[in-house]
Amino acid sequence: MNETIVCVVGNVATQPAYRELAAGPSARFRLAVTARYWDREKSAWTDGHTNFFTVWANRQLAVNVAACVEVGQPVVVQGRLKVRTEVREGQQQWASADIDAVAIGHDLSRGTAAFQRAVKPEAPPTAVRPEPDWETPRPADPQDDRARQQDREAVTVT
Repeated sequence: MNETIVCVVGNVATQPAYRELAAGPSARFRLAVTARYWDREKSAWTDGHTNFFTVWANRQLAVNVAACVEVGQPVVVQGRLKVRTEVREGQQQWASADIDAVAIGHDLSRGTAAFQRAVKPEAPPTAVRPEPDWETPRPADPQDDRARQQDREAVTVT
């Protein structure tokens, strides 16, 4: 399967929108990524073009994004890039770049964060199944078989 995996560093541009769907939790937000370069003439850093991505998070990642991510925070996003083009209003060409996120985290080169492990919901108790009897019976010893046969004969004779 050929997919374009990207790792993007930028700033959260919109408040994450969280939804509970039939397939599970989902969250999305816009990410602004601005290129910076050193301008020799000005002897200063200069902002270049800004790209905007819609970041999609699902399941537990969506729950964690809704709890932790806020507008303006620097984040690192890794996921599958999907670029779509559409024609709107009959003539206007429109393109969007979405990232189906696999991992999202705060950019620690620009600040600090305190990690807290997510609490997993407890699974419903399951019925305890008895352990199967895996022991293999020992092969019978021919002398034991003769002794058992004699015991049976003795019991039936008396």
